[in-house]
Amino acid sequence: MAAATASIFGTSSWSLRTAAAQAFALSQSHFLCTTNPYFFTSRRTLCTLPLSLSTSSASDVSHTVQAIKGGVDEVLNGVVEKSVIKEVKHILEMARRASLRREILHTDFLTPPVLKESLKVLEKLADVKAIAQGGYPQAERCRISVGHPEELTSDPDIISALSVSGNFRFESCSHGDFLGSILGTGITREKVGDIILQGEQGAQILVVPELVEFLISSLDKVSNVPVSCSKIPLISLDYEPPRTTTFKTIEASLRVDALASAGFKISRSKLVDMISNGDVRINWTPVTTKGTTLKSGDIVSVSGRGRLKIGEINSTKKGKFAVELIRYL
Repeated sequence: MAAATASIFGTSSWSLRTAAAQAFALSQSHFLCTTNPYFFTSRRTLCTLPLSLSTSSASDVSHTVQAIKGGVDEVLNGVVEKSVIKEVKHILEMARRASLRREILHTDFLTPPVLKESLKVLEKLADVKAIAQGGYPQAERCRISVGHPEELTSDPDIISALSVSGNFRFESCSHGDFLGSILGTGITREKVGDIILQGEQGAQILVVPELVEFLISSLDKVSNVPVSCSKIPLISLDYEPPRTTTFKTIEASLRVDALASAGFKISRSKLVDMISNGDVRINWTPVTTKGTTLKSGDIVSVSGRGRLKIGEINSTKKGKFAVELIRYL
């Protein structure tokens, strides 16, 4: 029971609210396990490049994969993002187990790098079909369902949506405010998908279905704004492509402190301090040194500042780098 509890809520401090959340989620998991033999929640903690890898159309995300030669390690050799190998290996082993036992298993919400690399690996497996779903076509955080092609014949119902409403006219709340309030109930990040901001009305949130009722009863405030939650159908999600602004900078190096400083318009010394405090991530993984170099396609996230994508990189005649920076608004 302790392991199951940790898989849903992590190892944060025990409070009455957290304990209630755990008890509720465990009861829901028990119900699903006893009524649906194919229910599964993977036991791992994952660490969140805008990618359009998910869609509600099974034809775009379903993969009847072909046989390969060699073991797991050989398959993982093709993983480009080495930081996600552990998570991808877990999903690979889960997929093989699902195919062998003719089960349908589901991951939690995955970050874009884990999602991309996992789908690439699953394409190499025989007798496995994979479906990625995030709730809407542009979703960044998605869940993957895996199983034998004869068993996984449609998109499983593994994602629910909540509307979090309140009067945000006089206090605008950010993505971080909503996420912080949700995690404050005791839920861990991998149980929550995308958060779609709705301006003065609040936000729409994607979550695992077994925690819907708990959030409805527990989430009553975001920052200082009282809120109410209600379940809504996925078709009611109100989303639009992210807004961005693009500009170029000339830098002597491709180090994260140089490019992030230029991209977020903050001093390099302040950026270095934020790195030291764990407030800077590259492709959703915390960066620990200011000398880390960036490449095209990397996403830099800075707490309270948003995200920045590294675009095209060219060398100048003076030996410097002309870098395209894409800032998400």
